[in-house]
Amino acid sequence: MNPFRHITAAAFGAAYVAAALAGCGGAATVEKTPDTLRVATLYSPTTYFIYRDEPMGYDYSLVSDYAEAKGLVLDLRVARSLGEAVAMLDSGTVDLLACGVPVTSQYKGRVLACGPELLTNQVLVQPKVKGKPEITDVTQLPGKDVYVEQGSKYEQRMRHLNDELGGGIGIHAVESDSLIDEDLLQMVSDGKIPLTVVSRDIARLNATYYPDLDVSLDVSFPQRSAWGVAPGSTALADSIDAWMATAAAQRDNADLLKRYFEMSKGRVFTRFDFSKGYISNYDRLFKTYAERIGWDWRLLAAQGWAESRFRPTARSWVGARGLMQIMPRTARGYKTPVSALNNPETSIRVATQLLNDLNRQLQKYVPNDRERIKFVIGSYNVGIAHVLDAMRLCEKYGMDPAVWDDNVERALLMKSKPEYYNDPVVRYGYCRGSEPVAYVRDIMAFYDTARREIQA
Repeated sequence: MNPFRHITAAAFGAAYVAAALAGCGGAATVEKTPDTLRVATLYSPTTYFIYRDEPMGYDYSLVSDYAEAKGLVLDLRVARSLGEAVAMLDSGTVDLLACGVPVTSQYKGRVLACGPELLTNQVLVQPKVKGKPEITDVTQLPGKDVYVEQGSKYEQRMRHLNDELGGGIGIHAVESDSLIDEDLLQMVSDGKIPLTVVSRDIARLNATYYPDLDVSLDVSFPQRSAWGVAPGSTALADSIDAWMATAAAQRDNADLLKRYFEMSKGRVFTRFDFSKGYISNYDRLFKTYAERIGWDWRLLAAQGWAESRFRPTARSWVGARGLMQIMPRTARGYKTPVSALNNPETSIRVATQLLNDLNRQLQKYVPNDRERIKFVIGSYNVGIAHVLDAMRLCEKYGMDPAVWDDNVERALLMKSKPEYYNDPVVRYGYCRGSEPVAYVRDIMAFYDTARREIQA
C-alpha cells in the first residue's frame, strides 16, 4: 500500500468530485519532469485541506503561487506525519516540504530550511472579560486551572512553568484520544473549561472562529519553522527564497496570512423575527426556484439565512459570494459569470442547480428522501467528498451511513482528528466537522420554525 496519498493540483478541478463518487484516491502520479515540482505537505487547518471541494490552506496556496510564478506543474502529495514527509524528502520522492518543519537539531543534515519562516510559540487561551484578557502575565497562573492534551508538548511546558513559578498551577491532562486542540479551544469559548494552551498558529486560526477568546499571552519561547528541501538542493532553496523576497510574493503572503489567521470565520447567530409573516424580500425567488427541485421554499430560505443573512453582496473568507454564498469555481461550472453572483436571482438559481446535482449524486447512498435533505445541505456546506468520507467511516466503525443524526454527523466530527483523517478509508483528509454539523442543525431548526410560523 502506498505510504502516502497524492493529489495533482493541476488536474484537481472537475475531476475531484467524480473521483470522490467513484471511490478513487486522487489523480495519477505525475512522473518527475523538469517542469514538475513534487511537493509533500500535511493535512491541517492551516497547511492544506479541502473545503467545498476546493483545495485550500496557507502553505498550499503559497506553494501554488510559487509554482505558477515559475511555470511549474505542482504535484502535491499528502503525508500522514511530518516524519513521513521528511522520509519522502530523504528518498528523493519529493523536492520540497511545504509545511512547517521545525528548524532544530532534529532535522539538521536532513532538511535545508527555505521559504516562509514562522516564529511560533505556545500561548494561553482564555476568555475575554469585557473585551480584555484577565491574565496578562504567566506569574498570575498559580491558582488557575489549565487543561492540556495528555502527553503533549503543552503539558510538558506547563509542568516546567509550574516548577519555575514554585507550583500552584492546576494542570489537568486530558486524554488525547478524545480531544484535540480545536476541541479545547471551543470548550474555553463555551465556558466548559477555564484555560488551555496551544501553539500560536492554531490559536490564531481558531480565534477567527471564536472572537470571545484571547490568545495574546506567550507561555514559551518561540520556535522557528520553515519549508524545507534536501540539503543538496540549494538551487531550489535559493529560487524559493528569492521569490519570497519579491514584492508580488510579499503581497501574496500578507494576503494569505490575513485570510487564514485574521479574517473572521465564525457564524453570528441571531434570533430571527418570524412575526412579520414573511421570511425575506426574496421569498418570491425562493418559491420559484424551490419548486423546480421539489423543495419546500421555506427550507431554501432557511439556507439563504444561514449562508448570508439574506445579504446579496456577502463575501466569505474563502471567496464564496452572494445571497447563497456560491464559490467562483461552482459558478463557472454552471456557466455563470462570477461577476453575476451578487444578483439574488442568479445566486438562488445556481444554488438550486447545485442542490439538485448533490441530491442526484447522493440518491444511491441515502434512499430516504427526507433523510437525504440533511446530506445534501451538509454537502453544500463542506463539499460532498467529506460527506462521503464520513459515510465510509460510519461503515467501518459500526454506524449507519444512511442516517445523518448521531451517525454521519458524528463521523464528520471525527474527521478533525488525525487518527481518523489519516484512516485508509478517508480519501480527502482533514475536515473541520463542527462547521457542517452546526450548519445542518441551524438550517433544520430554522425550517422547523418557519413551517409553523410562515404559510407555504
